[in-house]
Amino acid sequence: MTRIALLDYGMGNLHSAAKALEHVGAVVDVTHDPKVVAQADKIVFPGVGAMRDCMQGMRDAGIDEVVRQVVFNKPVLAICVGMQALMQHSEENGGVEALGIFAGAVKRFPDITNLKVPHMGWNQVHQCDPSHPMWKDIAQDSRFYFVHSYYVEPQSEPLIAATCEYGINFCTAIHQDNVFATQFHPEKSHTVGLQLLKNFVEWDI
Repeated sequence: MTRIALLDYGMGNLHSAAKALEHVGAVVDVTHDPKVVAQADKIVFPGVGAMRDCMQGMRDAGIDEVVRQVVFNKPVLAICVGMQALMQHSEENGGVEALGIFAGAVKRFPDITNLKVPHMGWNQVHQCDPSHPMWKDIAQDSRFYFVHSYYVEPQSEPLIAATCEYGINFCTAIHQDNVFATQFHPEKSHTVGLQLLKNFVEWDI
C-alpha cells in the first residue's frame, strides 16, 4: 500500500485529509518528522489559515526544509495554503515571503462589486490538460469546494493545471513533474475530491 506523509505544522485540516486518503487506500502518517517523511512514498502538504502563521508554523516544525528536500524527489500534493506556500511571495498579512519553489505570487481577489471574499463554496474547475493522471475519471468542469481569499498567479503559464472563474479567471491548480497542487480542498469535495486523492495515491511517476 502507498504510505503517505501528511505534513503536520499546526495549520492543516489534518483529520479530514487523513480520513479521505485512508478511504482511497493509503496508509497515512501525520508527521513533521523528517525521518518519517523520508520513508514515505508520497507527501501531502496541506494548509489553512493566514500565510504568515503558516510560514511560521513551517519554520518552527522544520517543515520548510523538509518540503524543499522532498519536492524534487517524491510525488507531492499541496492543498490550499500549501499550494500558495510553494510560490515566492504572498500579499497576505502585508506581504510574506513563501518557500519560493516556483516563480509566482499569491494575490488577493480584487474589489469587485457583489464579489464576496472569501470565495467559499462549490465552483467549476476547468482542466488545462485533461490527460494529466491527476484528472483521471474526473469530468471537465467538475465542481470542487473552495474557501480562500487569495489565489496563486504563477509566472510560467505551463505551470497552470486548472483555472476557475470567480470575478476573475484565476489559477486553481498547478503541476510540474512530481508536484501537483490545488487551491480547492479535495478532502471536502465529495466524490470528485476522493477521485483526485485516489489518483494521487495511484500516481506512478
